[in-house]
Amino acid sequence: MTNPSDKPVSLDATRVLALAHETLDVEAAAVLGLKRWLGDDFVRAVRLMLQVQGRVVVMGMGKSGHIGRKLAATLASTGTPAMFVHPGEASHGDLGMIKPVDVVLAISNSGESDELNAILPMLKRLGAPLVALTGNEQSTLARHASVFLNTSVEKEACPLNLAPTASTTAQLALGDALAVALLDARGFKAEDFARSHPGGALGRKLLTLVSDIMRSADQVPRVPLQAGFGDIMREMSAKGLGATAVVDAQGVLCGIFTDGDLRRLIEKGVDLRSATAAQVMHANPVTIRSDALAVDAVELMEQRRITSVLVLDAQGNLCGALNSNDLMRAKVI
Repeated sequence: MTNPSDKPVSLDATRVLALAHETLDVEAAAVLGLKRWLGDDFVRAVRLMLQVQGRVVVMGMGKSGHIGRKLAATLASTGTPAMFVHPGEASHGDLGMIKPVDVVLAISNSGESDELNAILPMLKRLGAPLVALTGNEQSTLARHASVFLNTSVEKEACPLNLAPTASTTAQLALGDALAVALLDARGFKAEDFARSHPGGALGRKLLTLVSDIMRSADQVPRVPLQAGFGDIMREMSAKGLGATAVVDAQGVLCGIFTDGDLRRLIEKGVDLRSATAAQVMHANPVTIRSDALAVDAVELMEQRRITSVLVLDAQGNLCGALNSNDLMRAKVI
């Protein structure tokens, strides 16, 4: 057999682009063509997976197996318990992973995969419902299935019509359609998605609370109403927030003074040497609850065009402070 690496390299840019365009056209047509097969069987498949007491066990060989692994991950991350079991390993003990309370989702373009067909009788005896994604409605897999979902395509994108390309794209698209229908039927929300993706950006945005990242205790800049201007500046410099809370003798929040306030007073020519916190503060400052989502703090600061916000606890007491740098360090923005 000729080693491809021994052949001289000759790249026809026009042909490369033409094949790329054709591949996308063929695969797009394959996906859109699936719509003609959708009907009661698709609804039955969704109902079986929605009502499953165990897990959706996804199986497939070769390229279909790669698609199956992705679909199992998609299902699991969108509220449907799922796992992938390799059909070849199932014949050597892994079949014990499958229980009667499970639903098996088997993927095979031809529907005649030897490894899958070898375990079909055992799956039948086990009593686990079988949903088949196959392009051959006359196949062994389709005939043994509780529900048959047609993934047939007119042709592969491969110029030789051999390599699984359009067929695997169709399998993936139909599997995603199942996952989307299931998550909607389960009432799956963005918050649920975040809980299964705590390490991702969405997880941080939907799970991180203000109390998780705010400055608290001695880190919160605060001065009494009667504080002089020098005390205000020292507190702001020491705490590095760009602002300070102004509180009364009982520690109740009365106002806020910010770097922006300082600039505006200087521009107006106000003599600050004898000014007190009570005279220069903004009363009724913008605040946020400590149990609010950090992403809500981002939205609040953007709407009010401010860079810092004071935090109150459930009783309305000053308990923290937050600025845009804190939010960036937490990767909320």
